Amino acid sequence: MASKTENPTEIFKRAIAHAARSLAEQPDLEVTFSGDGPALNGNHAILPHPPRDLSPKETSRIRGLADQMALRLAHHDEAAHAKLRPQSVQARAVFEAVEQARIDAIGANALMGVRANLASALESSIEKKGLNRFDDPAAAPLADIVGLMVRERLTGDAPPDGAKLLVERHRADIEAKAGADLDRLSDKLEDQAAFARVARSIIKDLDLGEEFGDDAEDSGESDTPEMPRDVQDDMGEDEDQDGEGAEPDSSKSSDRDADGSEEQRTEAESDEDAEPSDDDVEMGDGEKAARPDIKDPGHREPPYKVFTTAHDEVVGAEELCDAEELGRLRAYLDQQLASLSNVVSRLANRLQRKLLAKQNRAWTFDLEEGMLDVARLTRVIIDPTAPLSFKQEEDTEFRDTVVTILIDNSGSMRGRPIMVAAVCADILARTLERCAVKTEILGFTTRAWKGGLTREDWLKAGKPPAPGRLNDLRHIIYKSADAPWRRARRNLGLMMREGLLKENIDGEALLWAHHRLIGRTEQRRILMVISDGAPVDDSTLSVNSGHYLERHLRAVISEIENNSPVELIAIGIGHDVRRYYRRAVTIVDVEQLGGVITDQLAELFDEEPKKHGRMGANLQPPPSMQPTPPPAPRRTTARDVAEALR
Repeated sequence: MASKTENPTEIFKRAIAHAARSLAEQPDLEVTFSGDGPALNGNHAILPHPPRDLSPKETSRIRGLADQMALRLAHHDEAAHAKLRPQSVQARAVFEAVEQARIDAIGANALMGVRANLASALESSIEKKGLNRFDDPAAAPLADIVGLMVRERLTGDAPPDGAKLLVERHRADIEAKAGADLDRLSDKLEDQAAFARVARSIIKDLDLGEEFGDDAEDSGESDTPEMPRDVQDDMGEDEDQDGEGAEPDSSKSSDRDADGSEEQRTEAESDEDAEPSDDDVEMGDGEKAARPDIKDPGHREPPYKVFTTAHDEVVGAEELCDAEELGRLRAYLDQQLASLSNVVSRLANRLQRKLLAKQNRAWTFDLEEGMLDVARLTRVIIDPTAPLSFKQEEDTEFRDTVVTILIDNSGSMRGRPIMVAAVCADILARTLERCAVKTEILGFTTRAWKGGLTREDWLKAGKPPAPGRLNDLRHIIYKSADAPWRRARRNLGLMMREGLLKENIDGEALLWAHHRLIGRTEQRRILMVISDGAPVDDSTLSVNSGHYLERHLRAVISEIENNSPVELIAIGIGHDVRRYYRRAVTIVDVEQLGGVITDQLAELFDEEPKKHGRMGANLQPPPSMQPTPPPAPRRTTARDVAEALR
């Protein structure tokens, strides 16, 4: 029996774990709750942390995620699935969606409670991906549409309201091409291999570019376990929410690729210097490029380069939309903050107390030189022979400081993650300004999907091999360091704007923010990055190696951490980014901000100044941005004494 003082959240977690083991029929199933969830690694299920105040909707969503993992363990053979899995990005996404619909249908048809939980998880995923906002038929997420139509045939449940219009818009076309094969699926529900072969026929019916041979064993796919698509899409607070198209979980897959300790993606790819096929290059908006195999360590890759900077831009937030829309977007952000007003106020007050406590000024009195101590001038009036008294301020650890907050504005931050990031920036900027610490807020994304004008230039140039970065950068200034918060507060609302969040090229964004900091005259310079995972840009990764951007990001971080006077810290939104940054923390929801940000920021100011060597050539800012030394303090003169006595 549970203790009377036991936290209700712990009781809920324990109940979820027992139900998952029972549904999976695996008593030894390990169920944990972490900011990295949901994820399924072998016999280890990781679920997102439940919020402190559990609503019925959130309760059902977490139960649905647990049920999906348990059903996958009970009714899915990954080895058989891998043998039939197609290779191209879009075909693979459809194949995964159809298989996930099969797994969910088995559980939904057997247990009504599981059916309700899975429906809640699906509705949450659809809402976060914004499937009700697709107007361009070319950008429609085909995998999601086909998955919902398969679910409807297997369970009889119509698509949720959020996706019903999208499905109906494409139903006739899909039915005309693949209706006969879709009808065959219900007879193969319990036979995974037969079901997968019908799924391959559907992919072929939809003209997705896959030419399947007669022997499924020749597909050459890895039999490494892979997370179900729906679970990936709903990654708690760190799912891809581009709303522009179906996409595999790039952030999570890149975590596994870089560490080399988890499953490897073994998609068949050509050599790095080969031209990609049209199917690989032309991807739907919002799709993340599949990561190829890591090449032989002895293979020497070309250094990071940029094809052209002609179409890059650094722009103020107020230039991207008019004042009226900025005001409306800020009002929307304030609505999201309304329920968190107590958390925000508590954090701001706590952080302010910690920082102001470090600014206590200490003085040494009765010195022979220094600053005139006017409080002791009465001695001179009473006794003209008494010497003048001078004072001098003692050195304190809290120095003249500027903080830059660099926010990932990529599509994978869409929805709650970008709201959490905006709240972080809002709280920090307001609180630090009260403590006389200047704060700059920057964002980074790209101007377009699929490479934009830069890719067009590359195509016109005849597709030269290894072009380097192949997209138009967009770096956004939400608040400059010298601007007061009251004038820039509404700029943060821009992050809520539909269509702003696209790709993320983190390495160049870090360089840009770093160079801006180097140009400041403050003694202490801190760069705080808020991100949710690895850099991903479809256009660049389709014509370079799969870890091209990640390798550059690691090089930039290493230079800053080892050879720059700038302090670097990262906040991972839902993802653990410690594999990139030496000093990093992870948060999943706003409720965690209090302890995380307060403690980490206070530690920054506690530390001794960083000892740094010579800056690397690739981080050296231009001469015009070199910091100028502060002026030396002026000595007190006899005229100063006379003025004070007057």
